[in-house]
Parts: sequence; structure tokens; C-alpha cells
Amino acid sequence: MTGTEQAATRRTPPEPIPLSLLTGFLGAGKTTLLNRLLQDPALAGTAVIINEFGEVGLDHLLVDYIDDNTVLLQSGCLCCTMRGDLVDALEKLLRDLDNGRAKFSRVLLETTGLADPAPVLHTAMVHPYLVKRFRLDGVITVVDAVNGERTLNEHDEAVKQAAVADRIVLSKTDIAEPSATQALLARLEALNPAAAILDAARGEATADKLLNCGLYDPSRKIPDVGKWLAAEAYEAGHHHHHGHHHHDINRHDEHIGSFVLRTDKAIPAGTLDMFFELLLATHGAQLLRMKGIVKVAEHPETPLVVHGVQHVLHPPARLPSWPDDDHTTRLVFITRDLPQRTVSDLFDAFVGVAKPDQPDRAALTDNPLVPFGGR
Repeated sequence: MTGTEQAATRRTPPEPIPLSLLTGFLGAGKTTLLNRLLQDPALAGTAVIINEFGEVGLDHLLVDYIDDNTVLLQSGCLCCTMRGDLVDALEKLLRDLDNGRAKFSRVLLETTGLADPAPVLHTAMVHPYLVKRFRLDGVITVVDAVNGERTLNEHDEAVKQAAVADRIVLSKTDIAEPSATQALLARLEALNPAAAILDAARGEATADKLLNCGLYDPSRKIPDVGKWLAAEAYEAGHHHHHGHHHHDINRHDEHIGSFVLRTDKAIPAGTLDMFFELLLATHGAQLLRMKGIVKVAEHPETPLVVHGVQHVLHPPARLPSWPDDDHTTRLVFITRDLPQRTVSDLFDAFVGVAKPDQPDRAALTDNPLVPFGGR
């Protein structure tokens, strides 16, 4: 390689490293799944970050695969935005990679069972350096078939973990009552209709089915927007869910909703920015996850891919072209205690859909907060 070629290589930004989040409530079987995954050749070259809850780390004693690419966090639950220990661990891995002290092509982060996944996702999405070096590959949530129904009833964190998952792994089905497993399956499908549910006891939770479930398909080196967005699943699941709605004050997932907004109108970039800014400012805490593809008026043939978690919007990525024949804007929302109409009315006002007794874009610009729940 010539000096010019070496210089060009140094100037080329490195390919973002896929970061997978493995979560699930206490006792669900995350460590068992991690042990099994790390024996798969597909995870060769994977750096593992194991989070601990409490002063003494124990889980690392139960993980068989420990080498120089394993980092143990012992400072407690990753439940605060921008946790310094996680940032330090990820930055150290990158320094070791860049300096040749470590070699890996993927990072797998196992959270404590008590973790709300949103702040962990924040860390990878808003840190100015990490956002350039990592890309979110997906969220894998383990749910215990024996205790899953009770856990979902009693713990809001468990419901959030299942609601934002790209893949759900059902554990302990071999020792659970079949009727309980079927009831739990139906509940998970209603809570998160787009997530594939894999039975660990049947050997379905393999690396090839759990990894590469994010936006980018590494085999084709292009975004797979249809698989990642799964808008049709949310639309079908929305109708199914409302046809079988149960009012049980003990079920936290009655507060969780998912829906899709569509429009064939091209949206000016400034209008899109204002919509997201107002939505996140007024209802960010209730937005568990948002993702979509947008036709922007200034560049209608090169759509934007957007992804947000609560108050944080990941820097949008522009695609070189539309991935299929559907050139409409599609935004998928997973929310908590946020009615679809609240979001859709705000969206319609910005894109110019007139509705009686609803403020238009000019009214929102003048007084943006009050009409849609602000103060």
C-alpha cells in the first residue's frame, strides 16, 4: 500500500461497530443465554460488557467465556442517563481496539435485571464520540415463562424491556405449564407485535436469529428498512390488541401502546425538526421508542431514517435511495400513557392536515405547548 493509500485509509471513518443490548428481568436467564451464545462461532470477536447490581460482582463467575474483551461493571444498575461507567468501558474498548491491544467486531452488553433499557440506549445514542463509533444492532429481551406473567404484572421495568425489544427470548418453557406459556405468548405478542419470539428450550435462540436485527444488514452492506421498521406488524398488532383489550389495574402493559403514522406528503426539513422538537419536549418521557423513514421535501428521493428513545433523537441517517416501492413516510411509536391521537393530531398539524377544533402549524409555532398537553 502506498503512502497516499495509507493516508486515505486513515482519513476514512471506521465502520460503526454493532452494539447489542441483552436485557431481561431478574432470574429470567440472561446469563444462561449469554453462556450459550458465546460458545457460538458467530460471536467470535465479540467484546462483552456485564453489568452488576450491588457492590460485589457475581455474574462474571457464572459466565464461562472470560477473556481480555470482557468488561465487568460493578458500580450498580445502569439506570441513570449517560452512566459514566458504561461510557468509560466503551471508550476503553475503543482505545484498545484502535491501539491494537484488543480485537473485536461486535459488542454485547448485558444489563442488570432491574435496568430500564432506555437510559442504556441513550448512552450509545447521544455521546458525541460513541454515536460515531457504534450503531445499535438491537435489543434482546429474555422473559421467563415460569414467572413472566407475574413479573409483567408487578414490575414496570419488565414491561418496558419487552416493549422495546427487537427480539424476545422465552426461557424455561420446558418446565413451565403449557397453558401459562401460551397465555404469556399472547400477552407478549400484543405488547410487542413486531418482535420475533424465540423459544430458548427448543434451541431457537441462536446467534443468527438474535444478532443483526437492527437497521443495517451486514451481509448486503445496505439498510434493511422493512425488516427493522416492521410497520405492518405494528398496524396489525394495534387492531388485534384493541379487539382483545382487558382492563386490569395490575397489568402495567395496559399503559403501553404502539402505532404507525403514515403520510405520502413530502415534509420540509424545518417542519420535521419542529415536530420532533415539540414532541420530545412535551411527551419525551412517554416515548419508549420511535423509529421511521421520512420523505423530506428538499431531497424526496433520498429518505431519512430516524430513531429516538424518550427525550433523545439519534442523528438521522440519509439513505442513497428508497429501499422499496413504498415512498411514504412511516413513523412507528411505542409509547406509555400517550394516546395515539395526541401524537397524530400534532403530526397532522405540522404536515398540513386540517382538522376542526385543532390548532394548525402557525398556532403551534406561536403557542406550542398548551394544545398538546404542555404547560
